[in-house]
Amino acid sequence: MYLKYRKNFYSQNGEDGIIEKNIEDLKLDKKKLSVCEFGAVDGKLFSNTFNLVEKFRAKALLIEGDKEKFKLLIKTAKKHKTITPVERFVSPTGINSLDQILLENNFPINFDVLSIDIDGYDLEIWENLKNYFPKIVIIEINSSILPGIYQTHCPEKKQQGNSFSSILSLANKN
Repeated sequence: MYLKYRKNFYSQNGEDGIIEKNIEDLKLDKKKLSVCEFGAVDGKLFSNTFNLVEKFRAKALLIEGDKEKFKLLIKTAKKHKTITPVERFVSPTGINSLDQILLENNFPINFDVLSIDIDGYDLEIWENLKNYFPKIVIIEINSSILPGIYQTHCPEKKQQGNSFSSILSLANKN
C-alpha cells in the first residue's frame, strides 16, 4: 500500500517518502513535528528523520553513542537549530533508557516519529518505552527472517536482529 510512496532524501530504503505519507494520513501538524532517532551517526546518513528536520523544521532529539560519529552530529546540529544532539548509548532500562533520555531533554510525551536503528536490542528498547507514545515508529528488522517466525535479538543464542513478526506483535500490543 505504501510502497508507491517510497523516496530517499536521506533514508536508505524509501522511508522518507513513506514517513511523509504517514504524517499526511495521520493529519499531523507539519509545523510542530517532534522526532527522535538513535543510532543517528551524523544526523543525515541513512536518517529516517533528517528530511523532516530540513523540510519542516521538526524538533529533533538525535542520539549517538559513538564519540567520533557524535562529533559529526554536533556539526549537523550547529547548522540546524531544531536538533538537540545527545551523546549516549541507549539501553533497554536504567539511566540510559529511552524514557530517561527523553525525560532529561524535556521531550513531548506524545511525539510524532521514533526511529530505532542500533543493530541489536531495538525491540527491547521499544518494549521498555513506557512513558512516551510516538505516533509513528520505524524500527529495524532482520529481513532474512521469514514472516511468521518470531525471533528477538540474542547474541548468546546466535540470533542476530529481530524478526518482522516479533516487531509486529509488539506493535499490535502497543
